[in-house]
Amino acid sequence: MKIIATNKSASFEYFIEDKYEAGIVLEGNEVKSLRAGNVNMNDSFCFVRDGEVSVKNMHIALFDKSDAFSTKDTRRDRKLLLHNSEIAKIVGKINRQGYTLVPLKMYFKGSLIKMEIALCKGKHTFDKKQSIAERDIKRSLDRDIKNAGF
Repeated sequence: MKIIATNKSASFEYFIEDKYEAGIVLEGNEVKSLRAGNVNMNDSFCFVRDGEVSVKNMHIALFDKSDAFSTKDTRRDRKLLLHNSEIAKIVGKINRQGYTLVPLKMYFKGSLIKMEIALCKGKHTFDKKQSIAERDIKRSLDRDIKNAGF
């Protein structure tokens, strides 16, 4: 499994509850661009409309050797492929409990391109400060262990 891109801000901005693996509908030149690693998942999010899940605001750069007329919009909505039972669970939680659907990472699984999405709850400011403090403590402990020679 080769990871193409990760959404690093997702774990800082949200509490991650449930994770799902989804396929993604792409065009040929987008796949070639992904193989080159030209994707940006920052500020991207997922939404459910008419029983279909889509990812919005994910930038996949145009492949430089492809026909420039085939894809004009690099930030177009891309459909995600999930089972109907998974979509029903997601819709139920989003509508009732204040969850949001966030893409976490994109990777190759064999010859297929998959996206890991997660149901998340937003963090408050004090939660973010606490996670920064925990990260600093962990970093200082790792530094002390390294300097001690263990």
